[in-house]
Amino acid sequence: MAARTEHDERTGAPASTPPAPRRARHPIATAVSVFGELLITAGLVLALFVAYSLWWTNVLADREAGRQGDTVRENWADAGPGALDTKDGIGFLHVPAMENGEVLVKKGTDPKTLNNGIAGYYTDPVPSALPWDDEGNFTLAAHRDGHGAKFHNIHKLRNGDPVVFETKDTWYVYKVYKTLPETSKFNVDVIQPVPEESGVKKPGRYITLTTCTPVYTSKYRYIVWGELERTEKVDKDRTKPVELL
Repeated sequence: MAARTEHDERTGAPASTPPAPRRARHPIATAVSVFGELLITAGLVLALFVAYSLWWTNVLADREAGRQGDTVRENWADAGPGALDTKDGIGFLHVPAMENGEVLVKKGTDPKTLNNGIAGYYTDPVPSALPWDDEGNFTLAAHRDGHGAKFHNIHKLRNGDPVVFETKDTWYVYKVYKTLPETSKFNVDVIQPVPEESGVKKPGRYITLTTCTPVYTSKYRYIVWGELERTEKVDKDRTKPVELL
């Protein structure tokens, strides 16, 4: 016998089968679904934060460092012979092994200064000497990640590598003689005028580069020491020392 088909009494058309009642979702399944969506959202937020911290802050810092560097060079061009204008920066650090181009150096190691994609010389707890001083330790800090990351490749420096500092009138050529891959961020001995922890025992003309380590953290400090090898007068064409050619 053929199955009977229900018809709509008004139109004579086959009647629609009423939908089956929807089963209620189990509370645990709902909670798991919501938690998963929250994890995805958190992951996206974290990814955006990382991109901002490690990429976009570099873009902004490099842009600002370029602007400030241009100002310093313009001041040099406008200054008279022998005049040393340091209010906007004392010069530029060149470290070929770090592949970071020229790095403007200004006074201070506070975040407001370093976040502009530059290096700063220490004013405390141990004040830095300056390159033109007769003796002392020219001590610098810069970010390793984000905000220009000018010392990101500090681990590539080896004994004998050149570190060159450029001022308006003089090139100061240092040579690396010791590195310290990890030390406490509270270790101020590394920036003393005579950094005995590097192996030297008497006053000289030293340079010390400091930055955070391991990469993407600020738990410890990475240290590189150099000693002045020679100076060269800047000529009218600002010809670079052979170490930078």
